[in-house]
Amino acid sequence: MTATRKHLTRDDLAPLARAATGRTLAAVTRLRGGTKKGVYRLVHDDDSTAVAYVWSADEDFWDAGPSDLRDPFSHGTGFDLFTAAYDRLTAAGVRTPRLLYAGDGQVVVEDMAGGSLEEALRRDPVAARGSLELLAAQLGQLHAHHGPTFGKAALVDNGGTPTAGSCEQRVTEGALRDIDEIVVRDARAAAARDQLADAVRALAAVVQPRSRYSLIHGELGPDHVLLTPDGQPALIDIEGLLYFDVEWEHVFLRIRFHEHYEALRTPDLDEDRIRLYRLAMHLSLAAGPLRLLDGDFPDRGFMREIAEHNLAQALALVGC
Repeated sequence: MTATRKHLTRDDLAPLARAATGRTLAAVTRLRGGTKKGVYRLVHDDDSTAVAYVWSADEDFWDAGPSDLRDPFSHGTGFDLFTAAYDRLTAAGVRTPRLLYAGDGQVVVEDMAGGSLEEALRRDPVAARGSLELLAAQLGQLHAHHGPTFGKAALVDNGGTPTAGSCEQRVTEGALRDIDEIVVRDARAAAARDQLADAVRALAAVVQPRSRYSLIHGELGPDHVLLTPDGQPALIDIEGLLYFDVEWEHVFLRIRFHEHYEALRTPDLDEDRIRLYRLAMHLSLAAGPLRLLDGDFPDRGFMREIAEHNLAQALALVGC
């Protein structure tokens, strides 16, 4: 755990702003919500704005250290992962904030002026319906792209192969590890350990082999969709872009979009995978926040709520 985290100032970011836009930096605001990288709004001397992404130990609250790119769910952050994902999305015709500058492990992108889809849906769901439908079309375009194997786009697009034998194997192994992590932090999970592990193994046992891998975002909630002033959606937090089972994406979409998920639903999903991945996703979304709470993540109440909600959902799925 980093003892004292140093966030960047206007003086720190002035050279980056100058390199990206040729303008003088007037003010900087560190935007809330990031756990793996620093996100800073840059305000220039002509009142134009841009957004800087910065990867460093001080900005990464997971303190994860080195990770293996061959693991589809390894720590999905970093300059190289971002630029590979940006290139892949651009080639696929999927909108993401326009890249203005990339260098020295930092990037600057356009500042999307329309806010997030999450805010739009909360403010006026009827007015936001058009943006939601545009997102559904964009997801269809994203998921129509397939890879020769599964794994992070940065790996697969460069001819690499994953360490796991299949998507369902990696999800199953990860879910069992998540159970091990949760039970040492929560007494309810400890009491239900056998039921949780048995359920994961039983759900995995009925999943049939598959060799079709779709390009997916991996963590696409409405807060990871920004809007242009006319409501066009653009995907952010793209470093985890990967080829995987499309059901993994849809389980996350259903969890995060709640009643708005119906606009994003697609036919022909594998229900056996959906059942396994739903339980595994809830376990992951409980284990991850609990790990963050072991460190110095500042918004502790919010992270605890995420862990509590998803643990309750996982326990309910196994009848506990």
